[in-house]
Amino acid sequence: MTRVIHTGDTHLGYQQYHVPERREDFVAAFRQVAADAVDGDVDAVVHAGDLFHDRRPTLTDVLDTLDVLRRLDDAGVPFLAVVGNHEAKRDAQWLDLFASMGLATRLDDEPTVVGDVAFYGLDYVPRSQREALEYDFAPHEADHAALVTHGQFKPFDYGTWDAEEILAEATVDFDALLLGDEHAAETKQVEDTWLTYCGSTERASADERDDRGYNVVTFEGDVAIARRGLDTREFVYVEVDLAEGEGVDRVRERVGQHDLEDAVVIVHVDGAGDPITPAAVEEFALDRGALVARVTDHREFADESGTEVSFADPDDAVRQRVRELGLSEAARDLDETIRASKVADANVADAVEDRVRELVDDGDADAFAPAPAEEGEADVPDDGAATTTGDDLIDGGDDAVEAADGGAESTADDRGGPDGAEQSVTGDGDAESTGDSPAEDPEDQSTMEEYL
Repeated sequence: MTRVIHTGDTHLGYQQYHVPERREDFVAAFRQVAADAVDGDVDAVVHAGDLFHDRRPTLTDVLDTLDVLRRLDDAGVPFLAVVGNHEAKRDAQWLDLFASMGLATRLDDEPTVVGDVAFYGLDYVPRSQREALEYDFAPHEADHAALVTHGQFKPFDYGTWDAEEILAEATVDFDALLLGDEHAAETKQVEDTWLTYCGSTERASADERDDRGYNVVTFEGDVAIARRGLDTREFVYVEVDLAEGEGVDRVRERVGQHDLEDAVVIVHVDGAGDPITPAAVEEFALDRGALVARVTDHREFADESGTEVSFADPDDAVRQRVRELGLSEAARDLDETIRASKVADANVADAVEDRVRELVDDGDADAFAPAPAEEGEADVPDDGAATTTGDDLIDGGDDAVEAADGGAESTADDRGGPDGAEQSVTGDGDAESTGDSPAEDPEDQSTMEEYL
């Protein structure tokens, strides 16, 4: 029998809501996983990608990670992992550094045998590169085999990468696919193979309401998958449906019915009541001990001049304004990629370049044509941009990428949704802005000695 912890999407270094305590929460969750592994006497910890939230973690993030990995190593628990889209770099990966120190194993197409299971790995691969993949894995002599990989896989509803194709073309018969990238835990079976997402270890989005945890996978004849929870920071969700005549006092009353101490408080307001000032509710929650408070009023009101003012998701307002600009389909697609919180900040430029290449490879010239003006709107001036082709964008890619990098400086919080923060880092999620591909710059060549 071989028993492992299957975890992933730890997103170390993510300072959610711009508060240091949230960065520490992500590290604390990872420490819990390691402590459970040591105390539970498992054979290995298998990490399915997105160890870090960004491919440029801080020195503190790296040192915290080393501390956790050393604890596992001291207890004789191997740490096996693949690279996710958030941390991916063009050349050497952070996992390579940890492997060089004897603290981790980066899984690949060669078997890493633990107990009676051969573990293989497949790092995150952008959609534009998947058709060229050959699922050629070296043979093994173990009783079982498992593939650890990162992405949004079919037959799950949100999938764009066909797991059945991987299983059909792979040169090894896998008993299980241990998956990362989706932040919600979910399990399916394809013929005799189990496919399972372990979920994230902390809430990277206010939409992730389920408790956080990880999988315990046991290989003994059949494959058994169990779920273990983690003790993470409390998220308090308050849904307020205002009756006519009710306003901010009613919202504060509802919020005050909860224990807010050290919690992240998410308030959603709907109904026929009066307009409210979100800041007044947020200040009320903070005064009662909340760590963070975010209020979203999902209603729309008109001011005296008749202009529509939306108090709903600000990201929807941005999308509406973008539609009114008459941009080409390609430009709107790139705009969405730049603002989507699924793309790690440092990877935005590469995601843009990757998406442009996909459009060019598809040969759809119409994608670069400006959209016709909507009724009641002025035509978009012809400043020559409409004649720009995808090849021009590629050839002049440095300028386009530099422009995109300006967006990369914003955080996921700035590009997010109803909670004023983030939709899904995850993807985690992946709705699908999974164009994030590894990037290369001089900083990628930094060594640990330079950090220290």
